[in-house]
Amino acid sequence: MTCGLHAVSVPVFARMLRNVSTLLDKAAADAEARKFEVTVLLQARLCPDMFSLLRQVQLACDFAKGASARLAGVPVPAFPDEETTVDQLKARIVKVLEFIEGVSAKDVDAGFGRDIAIKLRDRSVEMKGVDYLNNMAMPNFYFHVTTAYAILRHNGVAIGKRDFVGV
Repeated sequence: MTCGLHAVSVPVFARMLRNVSTLLDKAAADAEARKFEVTVLLQARLCPDMFSLLRQVQLACDFAKGASARLAGVPVPAFPDEETTVDQLKARIVKVLEFIEGVSAKDVDAGFGRDIAIKLRDRSVEMKGVDYLNNMAMPNFYFHVTTAYAILRHNGVAIGKRDFVGV
């Protein structure tokens, strides 16, 4: 039995995005319990030159849908970055989950040797699908999920490793 790109990406993206959704619920409950607006947490960042929690979640979603689409050889759906509330972020996660879980496993697996071209801010890069997943998509996805977790933890939300991992 072989293990394809789909098996090591889409279910991982889905699980972690569901965990992020749970983290957002805990953030909202924490803000309510401590009697402050949850937007304070959504705008929080670890340091001034890093993105806010809200943007970290958007970017985690973007890497999940972008990787799934590029590997499958289908257009990357465009979701405008208009969220300002926990409910809106959770709705974005649901849209991403619907998309990535609807992408054909066969098509994602076929992306192993597919040429993937990515336009970055200052340059373009090209690589094979497996290299894109392992060296760009997954590390960036986990960076943004981890940073979202760290922002919440840093701000006193009562979450731990189990919340991050989802066990």
